[in-house]
Amino acid sequence: MNVRTALRRARGLLAVGALGALLTGCGIRATEVPTDFGPAPSRARCSPAEPEAPTQAERGLPVQVSLLCGSSLVAVDRTVRVPDGAADSRRVLVAQGLLDALSRDPSAAEQQAGYGTRVRRGTTVTGPRLGDPEDTLRLSTAPGSLTSAGLAQIVCTFSDSAAAEGDGSVILGGPDDARPRRYACTDEVRSRPDDAEPPSSEVTGG
Repeated sequence: MNVRTALRRARGLLAVGALGALLTGCGIRATEVPTDFGPAPSRARCSPAEPEAPTQAERGLPVQVSLLCGSSLVAVDRTVRVPDGAADSRRVLVAQGLLDALSRDPSAAEQQAGYGTRVRRGTTVTGPRLGDPEDTLRLSTAPGSLTSAGLAQIVCTFSDSAAAEGDGSVILGGPDDARPRRYACTDEVRSRPDDAEPPSSEVTGG
């Protein structure tokens, strides 16, 4: 090997070393494998468009209802109309308004974001029967006959409203003669409504 060839090889090695140092200094690691970061992420689920302001005909009591989105329950703003009534019937009137809101299909924007409901249309609620605790709410379908997610929606919606007891629990019964039970909305129920049925306990007294 002559002197000129050796010099050319040395210059080539120095150039490669300088390029590697430059890339490392810029925080870029050289690679022979092309990278592909994929498409930009889509709009996050469970983040619907801002709700439209209610019209005069829709104005009423601002509430939140628990809708399904993905594998969990998410609180969504709603407005329900509560007819005038006696103070002792207000709990039932609020509960019925919440059921009506739960059973309606979510808006187009909410459906696009992944929201849904398992509460059947036409579900109604009445107050206590003779012998029931005074805060009992009796559904037109027995709680035990509802899907786990549907019952979770009702219990968690009621627990955050005027339909609940002071501790957030809800006393629910059905149209039959079975004794009502006290239901609670827990963090587990909110996060896994399809698998975690709202815990319940017997109630005594009337």
